[in-house]
Amino acid sequence: MQRAIQPHRVVVVGGGFGGLEVTRALHRAPIHITLIDRRNFHLFQPLLYQVATGSLSPANIAAPLRSVLRRQRNCTVLLGEVGGVDPRRHRLVLDDDELPFDTLVLAAGATHSYFGRSEWATAAPGLKTLEDAIDIRRRIYVAFETAERESDPLRREHLLTFVIIGGGPTGTELAGALAEICRYTLRRDFRVIRPRDARIILLDAGERLLPSYSPRTSEQTSRTLRNLGVQVGVGCKVLHVDATGVDVATPDGRFFIHAETVLWAAGVEATPLGRKIAAALTLDVDPAGRLPVLPDLSLPGYPDIFAIGDMAHCRDERGSPLPGLAPVAQQQGRHVARLIRNRCKGQTKAAPFRYANRGTMATVGRGVAAAQVGNYTSFGFFAWLLWLFVHLLQIVQFQNRVLVLLQWSWSYITWNRSARLITNMHPVERRHQRAHQLDQHAGGQQRESIGRTARL
Repeated sequence: MQRAIQPHRVVVVGGGFGGLEVTRALHRAPIHITLIDRRNFHLFQPLLYQVATGSLSPANIAAPLRSVLRRQRNCTVLLGEVGGVDPRRHRLVLDDDELPFDTLVLAAGATHSYFGRSEWATAAPGLKTLEDAIDIRRRIYVAFETAERESDPLRREHLLTFVIIGGGPTGTELAGALAEICRYTLRRDFRVIRPRDARIILLDAGERLLPSYSPRTSEQTSRTLRNLGVQVGVGCKVLHVDATGVDVATPDGRFFIHAETVLWAAGVEATPLGRKIAAALTLDVDPAGRLPVLPDLSLPGYPDIFAIGDMAHCRDERGSPLPGLAPVAQQQGRHVARLIRNRCKGQTKAAPFRYANRGTMATVGRGVAAAQVGNYTSFGFFAWLLWLFVHLLQIVQFQNRVLVLLQWSWSYITWNRSARLITNMHPVERRHQRAHQLDQHAGGQQRESIGRTARL
């Protein structure tokens, strides 16, 4: 009796932009795909800041992986934690099992980078997961609620000071959205405080905001944010972050910003899985924890293991590392899918990956965005409409597109943010403890607050 031929087994780690693109591009291939992720949903990360500021609900930007792939018969979705890889036995090691593979695709994404100061994470959360967004949303709105009950004017000022560290797209989007919350969304919601009196400070260690954009776009972004009431500080190096605020070094001196809420948008690195894989394969990762890849996106010495997206240190034709953007991961996913299909057909020649840069975009505020496509730049309402259109198309499920479009339309007409929910609120005792720490710090420190100078 003739034994049935086992189909080629592809294991994809991560259901983000890259992993999902690989999986869907192989939907008609005569292979078996196993997609494994520690979460059961695909997250549309570019809109996380809107969850963090109450514009969208978490379910608006997340789609269950089983629902997205339910019609793809050659794919199995598993919920699990990956611990490593055994390349000799072609096994992916899970926390409670092993998965055999013929081809392995690593697309586990990225996390925050605090540049060696991981202890800052509790005081300055980043924005990479739904949990991060919900935590930031809680911190923002609890700050207003606590200030409403605070009788000490100085402590109230500290509660209504928001510091965002990092002047890239995430930082500028957060700053613009937070400024609109203070100026418009909450303007009639409180009786004691005036939300528009809140201070929003955007800090970046570089010479300008949005460094990947043109200098003119950076200047327009800074001017727009300042018009919204955001204090923009460039050339500001963060020295320390804790529950009472941020210690900053600037060309004009060293200052301490007393702030109840500090948000981190300054850097990312590959997930810790990348270092585990590198140790198992005796490879060196780059400073951001990304795996080195060959031109075809396979790992050196392991032609059956690929790394894509934020896990891969991939260079363009000029030798510059590719940015950690969704279009990069998606194009890499399609490239790897083509290689797998060709190998199943007996074609061993692997074409190098070439990234087609179709541009980048970032919102700055209501009706204002920055867009850059090659040498063409646009700033303002047209770029904002383009940003809306592109992001709607990229959302995975149609129902989520409709929900997001309706929510955006309502928010644009009313200035309202209907998802301003405070969940998982910390006990009141912790707030009292923070206030006590703030008093101690204010009494022991005589440094000038950055908000009382004209140096920003």
